[in-house]
Amino acid sequence: MNIIKFKVVFCALFALMPFIGVAQTSEDIDVEAIVRGKEGKPLVGATVTTEAGNTVVTDSIGSFSLSTGLYSTLAVAAPEYKPTTVIVTPFVDNISLEPAEGYEDVNVAFRKVEKRNLISGVSFVDLDELMEKNYNTSTLENMEGFANGFHGNIWGMDEYLVLIDGVPRDAGSIMPTEIDQISFLKGVSAVALYGSRAAKGVVQITTKRGKIQKQEIDVRIKAGMFVPKSYPKYLGSAEYMTLYNEARANDGLSQRFDDETIYQHAAGDNPYRYPDVNYYSSDYLQETYNRYDATAQISGGNETAQYYTNLGFYSAGSLLNFGEAENNRTQRFNIRGNVDIDITETLYATVNASAVYYNGWGVNTDYWSGAANLRPNRFSPLIPTSMIEESDENSLQYVNNSSNLIDGQYLLGGTQLDQTNPFAAIYAGGSNNYTSRQFQFNTGIGADLGNLLEGLSFHSNFGVDYSTSYNQSYNNEYAVYEPSWTNYDGDDLIASLTQYGQDARSGVQNISDSWYRQTISFSGQFNYETKIEEDHNVSAMLIANGFQQSISEEYHRTSNANLGLYVGYDYLDKYFVNFSGALVHSAKLPEGNRQAFSPTFTLGWRLSEENFLQNSTVFDELKLTASAGILHTDIDIQDYYLYESIYTQTDGAWFNWRDGALSRSTDSRRGQNDDLTFSKREEINLGVEASLFDNLFQIQGSVFANRMTGGIVQASVLYPNYFETGWPNSSFIPYVNYNDDERVGFDFRADWNQQFGELKTTLGVVGTYYDTKATKRAEMYEDEYQSREGNPLDGIWGLESDGLFASAEEIANSPSQSYGQVAPGDIKYIDQNGDGVIDNQDEVYLGKAGWFGSPLTLGVNFTAEWKDFTFFALGIGRFGAHGMKNSSYFWMDGEDKYSIVARDRWTPETSEIATYPRLTTTNSNNNFRNSDFWLYSTDRFDLAKVQISYNLPKELFAQSFVQELGVYVNGANLLTVSPEREILELNVGSAPQNRFYNLGVKAIF
Repeated sequence: MNIIKFKVVFCALFALMPFIGVAQTSEDIDVEAIVRGKEGKPLVGATVTTEAGNTVVTDSIGSFSLSTGLYSTLAVAAPEYKPTTVIVTPFVDNISLEPAEGYEDVNVAFRKVEKRNLISGVSFVDLDELMEKNYNTSTLENMEGFANGFHGNIWGMDEYLVLIDGVPRDAGSIMPTEIDQISFLKGVSAVALYGSRAAKGVVQITTKRGKIQKQEIDVRIKAGMFVPKSYPKYLGSAEYMTLYNEARANDGLSQRFDDETIYQHAAGDNPYRYPDVNYYSSDYLQETYNRYDATAQISGGNETAQYYTNLGFYSAGSLLNFGEAENNRTQRFNIRGNVDIDITETLYATVNASAVYYNGWGVNTDYWSGAANLRPNRFSPLIPTSMIEESDENSLQYVNNSSNLIDGQYLLGGTQLDQTNPFAAIYAGGSNNYTSRQFQFNTGIGADLGNLLEGLSFHSNFGVDYSTSYNQSYNNEYAVYEPSWTNYDGDDLIASLTQYGQDARSGVQNISDSWYRQTISFSGQFNYETKIEEDHNVSAMLIANGFQQSISEEYHRTSNANLGLYVGYDYLDKYFVNFSGALVHSAKLPEGNRQAFSPTFTLGWRLSEENFLQNSTVFDELKLTASAGILHTDIDIQDYYLYESIYTQTDGAWFNWRDGALSRSTDSRRGQNDDLTFSKREEINLGVEASLFDNLFQIQGSVFANRMTGGIVQASVLYPNYFETGWPNSSFIPYVNYNDDERVGFDFRADWNQQFGELKTTLGVVGTYYDTKATKRAEMYEDEYQSREGNPLDGIWGLESDGLFASAEEIANSPSQSYGQVAPGDIKYIDQNGDGVIDNQDEVYLGKAGWFGSPLTLGVNFTAEWKDFTFFALGIGRFGAHGMKNSSYFWMDGEDKYSIVARDRWTPETSEIATYPRLTTTNSNNNFRNSDFWLYSTDRFDLAKVQISYNLPKELFAQSFVQELGVYVNGANLLTVSPEREILELNVGSAPQNRFYNLGVKAIF
């Protein structure tokens, strides 16, 4: 069936072939057209050359006319634009040129800037262009491999603001096919105008817009396949039971399972009586599952109005292949419309609207969690009715009365402790439909106010979004059965069944988990640009900006409001000075402290325009920038009214003077602080951008150092101990501005472009490194080595191990371990402070956890183009962080399920080579706690994407309505190279990680 579905994609390709025209003609026609550049503006002085070598130049309105052969080609070029070729047809009337390297526009805060004039602390990705060779299925997929400074977060910070067309939205609310460009605003100058909520960086997403051209339809059809990378590996029943007996022996207890029972489970002659359930086998899971999606983009327009429309749909299944789970699937449909209208010569408007309909059908249970916890010998998921004794009328009556007879021959299995289990729930527990709806709308109006003041303009943007989601489910009750077995003449039979629960289907549809979010945003800005004596360029913006988000079950809205001011000056396109500042407001702070001003400055110097470099054969472009500023933010203030004291009334918290009557007391929970104020991000960053050897090599990078000061904490160590009591529970300690954090690092991007005959190659390397430090903390540790101050913010703290105890004598001669009784085979720890006791005071810094992204992220991308073929590959490396093996897959005690890790356990015979502590059926608090025994490196390099694309030559379509036709195949998440690859690719208690293979066809009409 999967092969048939994939053939559909190929059929779409060949179905278009009859429309392909290959005939040529020598007939001449008259061509009159306009050459356009950025934003559809006519280009003056562009050159148009025919195949015969005749050249014309566009006039003052970008127009040209000439006579040339029908279906011949025209070569079009203009300064600061990439040259292109156009096939002559009777319909050529507008020719669009793309900006040359360095002259493309980049979206930054409330404006566009040419790439060559970017300030430090900004990266961007032209996603529309990238998608031609690297098709993505999610918005920020692998962006750390293209955008320097982005590593899942920005410059080591823990939160960033996502803006889509200027409105705060979720990145997942938009598909990659809708996106034109993604800008990563990192430095203080880049984000200041967005106010408090943007203080830790902004990911600014800009959607596609229409162009002045005849209507164009871009259609893509894709079929993809997910292939799991790995599953957890658990012991089978016999091995589990054997090791469980060993664990009981370690605890001084008798065996739970006899040898005969273990043998029968190992033999597998009757898996219903002696189950050995592999929850990751083909009995329950498919080898692969599919995703299908299609997108249609329609765009066009004239000088008055331009439009862009996107229609998208995808459907994906799941790995589960039994019961109701066979119907598991997710579906998403989206529609977007963007319109730009020139109302008059001085007045224009924009309208963007988008709707997303998402549905997820599933079962009322978490199969993956059950698979990670249910032991293989626990019970058989299905009980065959054919094995019931003929004389067992009671059991046969259960069969006759059951509403859930699976395949007409099985009852649902279970035990008294497993009356609900994922197997039975998937077969009989009902189903769930998750529904999400998102509606996004924003409109803007702008005016050229040059009649009032030359260079003055106005633009506004107003957005309203509404998102809602809920679950609809049928929650059925069901009975499970536990068999009692007997044996007659060597044949196992079910002697009786014990029923737990009842089959019941109410038919009532339940609505639950209802959620909504409403966002209202507004911005209005006056822009001013002027040139003084041709050498001095001045620009300015005055901005009012704000948004509010209302979320279900949250009393206070999330708000952001600020006034912004930008002033920019450059002299001779060589020396730059920029100022960006914002007056921010926060309702989270006490009156009198709710406003603050955030100033930032940027200096720039284009050295390549200096006399000593102007004629350089090495540097085409060389620019240095430096930015500094202070941003005030409330982003880390977790709640409102933290500056106020809180008193609560409790019952009987202290003395009772009224016998037999209820006593009440009023207790303080928090002190008041009317001086609470904003935290501050104080930063300086330096940037360099260079192009060398006629654009053969390009590099761009930043170095940054920032401090987040005045973090909000409620710290008892700052006040006398009588400010807080344990009983009655009382505190007069207020929230204060105290904690300081530091982040330093650098990022870079380097691209090498080389052509070998017809082969064009590009090699890009992107890197980000950051280091964090807690520079000020309200803490009190007896031992200096435990201070969090001076250590990374994402530090992992734990004990330092010293192997496993080999004997009782070694335990007696070692420091006392305070985490419970220990025995040979338990982890031995180092006494850091020499007090003879192993406790929390012996915890030390173990390594970075990479909470905000790996300290070092590297991306390597390679593109090779030969004729109409394109090869693309992307690799991403993440280095410098650590993880803790603390899931149930590694920490096994009590009645836990055993993974294959248990094979490396300590026993007296393996004491010299064991890498895992002894097994126990009691609580193993001593062994299962943070320590370097469980620490592992998360260093990895991933082959994230490989894609091969082929576009049929455009000349084939000269006489048809098809403009372009191509096919591509790609693979994602293909390979992980790491010493700890098995751990990094392992998901415990959740669906597995997958490789993804995708085949697509695209056509432009």
